[in-house]
Amino acid sequence: MQKKPIKELLHDLEQELLRLGYTEGSMKFYRNRWQKILQFTEERNETHYSEKLGIDYVESYFQIFEKDFDKTLSQKDTQELRIIRIIGDYQLHHTVLRRYYKHQKLLTDPYFMGISDDFKKYCELKDYSKVTVDHYAKQSERFMDYLISQRIQNCHDITLPIVNSYIKTLAGYAYKTVEQIICSIRAFLRYLLEQDILKDDLASKTPMVQARKQTRIPSVWTKEELDALIGAIDRGSPKGKRDYAIILLGCVLGLRVTDIKNLTFDSFHWEEKKLIFTQSKTRSTVTLPIPAEVGWAVIDYLKYGRPKVNSPIVFVRHLAPFLPFSESDHLHQLIRDYMRIAHIPTLKKHRGMHSLRHTAASRMLEHDTPLTVISDILGHTDTDSTAVYLKVDINKLKECCLNMPEVDIHE
Repeated sequence: MQKKPIKELLHDLEQELLRLGYTEGSMKFYRNRWQKILQFTEERNETHYSEKLGIDYVESYFQIFEKDFDKTLSQKDTQELRIIRIIGDYQLHHTVLRRYYKHQKLLTDPYFMGISDDFKKYCELKDYSKVTVDHYAKQSERFMDYLISQRIQNCHDITLPIVNSYIKTLAGYAYKTVEQIICSIRAFLRYLLEQDILKDDLASKTPMVQARKQTRIPSVWTKEELDALIGAIDRGSPKGKRDYAIILLGCVLGLRVTDIKNLTFDSFHWEEKKLIFTQSKTRSTVTLPIPAEVGWAVIDYLKYGRPKVNSPIVFVRHLAPFLPFSESDHLHQLIRDYMRIAHIPTLKKHRGMHSLRHTAASRMLEHDTPLTVISDILGHTDTDSTAVYLKVDINKLKECCLNMPEVDIHE
């Protein structure tokens, strides 16, 4: 690939940031830093940008790596690193990667907005779950945003090299994330083929990353960690009562966070001591017994903690307006806050709400609960999905060891 001189590269990058709607304040900051980089480049008698040049620049001006070694990087230092990364990304992919998406409307072109709306309706007619529909729609929008950055104005101009170039921008993401994104793009390409917008079946030619669940060990909590986490909850406060009930539903019954958020008053059949709900992922109806510990935690929250709001959803936010949790809220912050209070390290493993589900499955396995029963409780349609938890039962794994005969290396 022919590299552009740095002045030309920065000019093109500026035009792309303006197209993306960066504010004048942000552009003023970027232009200021670009001038410093150009000056640094001239001092070194270089005409092209390189990764080494960017690293030398931030180290020379801001001593970034010395601070990183001492773990004293500030938010400002992180922003300086973003300056050189955004230049490198644009030079390599001719697009701006990993932008802040949460509250930004990606597509403004009427053509691509129409494609996006039609694709979402297509997914809904396929009877995909709402989570899947939203994920496919979001990832297809990001892909179309990439197309626009490559000056592609119509989806019938998509080619396999364009798709492969987009996949290259995913370098650095976890393999599971890459798998999910590519799965979304393939669904989008199939839609375009069915609508005769594409004439070539690019979906079947797009490589698929196989990220089998059996290749990784689930993140589970030890009894000591779980006791510390629960012990950090202020169960005398309304929010603490809510959080305690939510965490118990996760680590005792193994509910997914989406299903916890969607529980209604009608889900709890108190006289029968049963919890009955439709899983958001599989859309199957699950019936579970309500353990006394879980039942009393929910009752305590409903009677003495829940705000007086007119909503059928059991668990709501405790900051006005008192609404149910949003679909995008995975309650990671709930777990992280109590980990911080309990002084539990957060860096070694994933410690989100889903890890509580893993823990519930592992505890059942430790008590010799058959995999088929665990699958029913977790709502798995296939016991292969449950079998991954065998990896965290060390005692069971030891039983699988083979007695190998000793080998005399001198023979």
